[in-house]
Amino acid sequence: MTAAEMNAKYDLEERPLDFTCGVIDVVESLVRSRAGNHVGGQLIKSGTSPIANYAEAQSAESRADFVHKLKVVLKELRESRVWLMVIDRKKLSNTPARVREMLSECEELIRIFRKSIDTAERNKHAGRPEE
Repeated sequence: MTAAEMNAKYDLEERPLDFTCGVIDVVESLVRSRAGNHVGGQLIKSGTSPIANYAEAQSAESRADFVHKLKVVLKELRESRVWLMVIDRKKLSNTPARVREMLSECEELIRIFRKSIDTAERNKHAGRPEE
């Protein structure tokens, strides 16, 4: 494995973990109100799910299982993006810059996982043997 491949692997393992920790920070910064509590509860569920599903994908039983688990990661990231947008628009956080930072990271992760899914599906259809 080349140094670039090792760095890419490390980055993809670390980024969802960092995202989860950032989501927790954002949820802890939300105003204590009915709306803040509801949105926070939704974000904590969707925003902590990607790292667990990514970990499951690393132990996938087949390429199809791997793709399925990555699609769950993508779905949860997209839901997290919506809740971060609501928080930003309604100014529900005491740390708006952190919310925008997390929104940007969420969008980057969505692009990364979308590309990973496309590559895995292309490899699956190219007739490459299961790993």
